[in-house]
Amino acid sequence: MPKEKLFAGTYNQSVDAKGRMTFPAKLRDALGDSFIITKGVDGCLFVYSSEDFAAKAQKLKELPMAKSLPLQRIFFANASEVEPDKQGRVLIPAVLRETAGLDGEAVVIGVADHCEIWQPQRWREQNEKIAQDELMSLLEIF
Repeated sequence: MPKEKLFAGTYNQSVDAKGRMTFPAKLRDALGDSFIITKGVDGCLFVYSSEDFAAKAQKLKELPMAKSLPLQRIFFANASEVEPDKQGRVLIPAVLRETAGLDGEAVVIGVADHCEIWQPQRWREQNEKIAQDELMSLLEIF
């Protein structure tokens, strides 16, 4: 049975004027030779391995269209397959950079089964949203 990928960690990255960003090697190795970047939630971008994206796509296709069509539109219309170059850089399409507010800097985080790309200030705000008491409550799930 293949080992399940587990993405974790926080990585501060630069985004150059052409929209290229070095994707963290540890995460890149687990994602494979090419991977998918698409629109996420809360102003970030989601990053999936090609295999995981295909699995999510299959699950979406199995849902009734009335329930899944809005999500399918966002998930597929904004998806872009990227391949790291020899320096480990990926080109984030302009529409996705604009969606995520990426301009010069980005934060890449591992989130269990996928990665996310955030504009640094948005990431700080997202972290501050969860109050200490709420975090303790969420941790009780474990």
